[in-house]
Amino acid sequence: MRANRITPGTVIRYLACTVLFILLVGPIIWQVSLAFKGRGDNIYAIPPYFIPKDFTWDNFIRVFHQIPILHYALNSLIVTIINVVGNLVTATLAGYALGRLKFPGKKLVAGFIFGCMLIPGETVLVSQFLTIRGLHLNNSLLGVVLPGLCGAMNILLMMTAFASIPHELEEAAEVDGANVWQRFIHICLPQVRGTAMVVAIFSFVGAWNDFMWPLVVIGDESKYTLTIGLNKLKGAFVTDPRLIAAGAVIALIPIIIFFVAFQRYFFDGVETGGVKE
Repeated sequence: MRANRITPGTVIRYLACTVLFILLVGPIIWQVSLAFKGRGDNIYAIPPYFIPKDFTWDNFIRVFHQIPILHYALNSLIVTIINVVGNLVTATLAGYALGRLKFPGKKLVAGFIFGCMLIPGETVLVSQFLTIRGLHLNNSLLGVVLPGLCGAMNILLMMTAFASIPHELEEAAEVDGANVWQRFIHICLPQVRGTAMVVAIFSFVGAWNDFMWPLVVIGDESKYTLTIGLNKLKGAFVTDPRLIAAGAVIALIPIIIFFVAFQRYFFDGVETGGVKE
């Protein structure tokens, strides 16, 4: 039996994966390491080291003492939950209509929605703020939520998932007398559960980590989201990187919990494209 030979292509692929791993995961590992380093650790040492020599939990305690992080986290949680629910509802309804139904102007509507993906968010920031201010929703959590309730990428994901469902399933239900809503809820929606969880996770991460838009809309500190609140850990004259790293780790915990809880559905949606075998 011939032994597997290591080809140059295999070496290049493994090197590429290693570089990507270091670029993507390296900063996270460094932040976690920095969060547990005490005063006895030289955070500017060359070469840097990841295992703390003066391990401490004090950085996390100081974060809770310096800012009302639980209050900020609650504001972020409210914004995130509304954002996730809103994106699930709008993306599934629009995705089903564009992927399964026939109506005049369907291609025009789809082109308009997906054309929005080409527009950088910064270019519409001013117009969004003027709209929110005109609705008297500035300086409110609802004003933070409203622009992100419907994402073009989420609609694209759901449209692709609905379009991949075999037409025979829906035709059989139609023969049995099922109307459009019954076919949507009982036949098509269960088939795209995996893709819906992909949308939920992307929406959760996007809303939880959003910094620019809440910073523009909110002026009252009591309504700060967690990302804005953590910015208060950075002083005007003195900044402790350990404190900022501890706050970043605290903010990362809900994302990890949410992803771990729904990772099975996430990978199912990525691998199967939302079609249930």
